[in-house]
Amino acid sequence: MKRLYLFLLKSYLGPFFYTFFIAIFLLLMQFLWKYIDDLVGKGLEINEIMTLLFYASARFVPLALPIAMLLSSLMVFGKLGENNELTALKASGISFIKLIYPLFIFALIISFSSFLFSNYLMPIANLKNGSMIYDIQKKKPALNIKEGIFYKDIEGYTIKIGKKKSDGKVLEDIIIYNHSNKNGNTSVITAKKGKMEITKNEKYLELTLNNGFSYNEIINPKTKIESHRKTKFKENLIRFDLSTFNKRQNSEHLYKGHYAMLNNKQLTLAIDSLNQKVIEKKNAFHSVIKEKYQVFEKNEHQNLKTNTTKINKNKQYDIALNSIKTLKSIVKSNRNEIEYKNIILAKHKIEWHRKISLAVACMILFFIGASLGSIVSKGGFGFPALISICFFLSYHVLSIIGEKSAKDLTLEPFEGMWLANITFFPISIFLMYKAKNDAKIFDTSNLKLSIFAFLKKENEI
Repeated sequence: MKRLYLFLLKSYLGPFFYTFFIAIFLLLMQFLWKYIDDLVGKGLEINEIMTLLFYASARFVPLALPIAMLLSSLMVFGKLGENNELTALKASGISFIKLIYPLFIFALIISFSSFLFSNYLMPIANLKNGSMIYDIQKKKPALNIKEGIFYKDIEGYTIKIGKKKSDGKVLEDIIIYNHSNKNGNTSVITAKKGKMEITKNEKYLELTLNNGFSYNEIINPKTKIESHRKTKFKENLIRFDLSTFNKRQNSEHLYKGHYAMLNNKQLTLAIDSLNQKVIEKKNAFHSVIKEKYQVFEKNEHQNLKTNTTKINKNKQYDIALNSIKTLKSIVKSNRNEIEYKNIILAKHKIEWHRKISLAVACMILFFIGASLGSIVSKGGFGFPALISICFFLSYHVLSIIGEKSAKDLTLEPFEGMWLANITFFPISIFLMYKAKNDAKIFDTSNLKLSIFAFLKKENEI
C-alpha cells in the first residue's frame, strides 16, 4: 500500500504544480489587463515590475489552489481510469475511498496551508501591492490623466482633456481650472491642443498649450468689485510642481486599516468595533427622535390647541409640514449613515469568511475532480481541462453573486461567501457515491427497461 500511495502522490504532484502555476499566470494576466493603463509608459525599472508582479501573484494563490486541486485530481484519476489501472486496483480489493486516502491527506494539508497563507501572508501582499500601485499612479501623474475625467491629483489644479493621442503626450480639448489661491475657480484656461512632458529631473510637468484662451476673475480688494479678463494665446507654457508626489514614497499607512490588509483575528476585533458603532448610532438616532420630536410635537400640539384663535390654520399646516420635512431629512441622513456602516461591516465579515471558504473549496473541488476522473476515465489535459473550466466557472460565478449580494446587504455575509460551497458540497457527495459504486453519473438503464416493458405491454393489448 505504501508503494501505491507513493505512486499516487508522485502522479499527483506534477499535474498539481503545473496547473497551479498556469492558474496563477492566467489570473495575473487578468490583473495586468485591469491595470495596463496605469503601468504602461511609466518608465518603471525591471525590479519594480517584477516586485509588483510578485505581490500581485501572491494575491491569487488562494484562488488558484482550488483550480489546481480540481484539474489535477481530474487528470490523475482520469488517466488511471483510461489505462484500466483504476479497474485493476478495485478488482484487487482496494476501494475508491482507500485509493484517495493519501491524496485526501495532501488536499487537507493544502487546504489548511491555503487558510494560513490567506490569513497571514496575503494581507501583507495586499498591502505591498496596493501601496505600489498607488505610488506608481502618483509617480508620473501626467500619464495618468484620462480622457473625459477630471484629474485632481495635482494640488491646486483640476485638469480635463477631451482626447489623448496614442503616444500619451499630445492632448486635445484641454480645460485647466486654477484654484491654487483657494478662492475657487477664479482662473480657467482652455486650449484646442497641447503637449505634456515631464522634465528630466522629474520635478515638473510641463504643459505646452496651443490656440487657447485664458479667463481670469479679478476682485478689487477695496471696492470688492469683480471684473473679468479674457486673453487669447497661440502658445502658452504651464509648469506644474510635482514635488508633492515625490514625498509620497511610503503610502502603506493609507491602506493599513483596510479590511483586505487584516488577518482574521484583527478582522474579528474590527467587526466587534464596527458592530458597537452601528449599535451606538442606532441608539443615538432613536433617542434623538424619541426625546426631541415626540416632546416637540406634544408641546406644539398643545400650543396650537390653546392659540387656535390667534394662529392661522395655514400657519399650523406650515409648521407641521416643516416639522415632517425636517424629520424626514434627519431620518434619511441617519439611514444612509447606518447603511454605509453596515456595508463596511459586511465587507469586513466577507473578508473573514473568504479566507475559510476558499480553503474549504480546495477539499470540495478535490472530491469533485477525483470522482469525475474515475467516472469519465479520460486522462490528458484537454477533456479534464474542459470539465474543470465548466465546474470552476460555475463555482466562481456563484461566489461572485454571493459576494455581491452580501455587499448589497441582500444576503448575510456568511450566506453570500458560502453560497458556492453549500451548492457544490452535495454535488461532491453525489459524485463520490457514484465513483465508489462504479456507477454512471446518470444511470438511465432502469428507465429504459421500464419504458420498453410499458411499450411491450401496450402492443400486447
